Amino acid sequence: MRCAWGLLSVLFPAIVFARIPPLLRQLTSSDRLALGPAAQSARSQELKPRTATADRVVKSVCPYCAVGCGQNVYVTDERVVHIEGDPDSPISRGRLCPRGSSSLSLVTSPTRQTKALYRAPHATDWETIDLERAMDMIADRVIATRARTWQERGEDGGLLRRTLGFAHLGGATLDNEENYLIKKCFSALGAVAIENQARI
Repeated sequence: MRCAWGLLSVLFPAIVFARIPPLLRQLTSSDRLALGPAAQSARSQELKPRTATADRVVKSVCPYCAVGCGQNVYVTDERVVHIEGDPDSPISRGRLCPRGSSSLSLVTSPTRQTKALYRAPHATDWETIDLERAMDMIADRVIATRARTWQERGEDGGLLRRTLGFAHLGGATLDNEENYLIKKCFSALGAVAIENQARI
């Protein structure tokens, strides 16, 4: 019987493959564990991975938690088409949790904000502003807050040189070097409340 199916599969491969029941394909082929052709249907043989058409692969880090799992980001025509775990990452070794696996929806979601928004005091609507203006506004507010809330000395005359007017909360998607520089910068500004999502 195996010879008959083998002869038919040589003469009419597509027809025979589609019509042979999976169990029979498994029993009559060399794929006894059904880990290859025996488990495939005619449709599954025609499928191609989403990554096959990618122009390039960009190494990245998962943006969600403090673990820092590596990701391979597949890009086609400057658009992200797929994200999967990076097998070269010593942290995750190619694995992603359910949240990390959903990173593609974070990047491609139609509700993702891609512009800076500003709502003036007492206004009811947001206005779109360019990133340079937004950064300048933040810098101006940090400098003004530091000047307004600066504490040179405490009530007992002891030296403080600090401000309680602002704080900084870092994120896990920054690397150790960036977080180190941010910590040094905010310490130099006199901030006391400096924390990081990853507690580095």
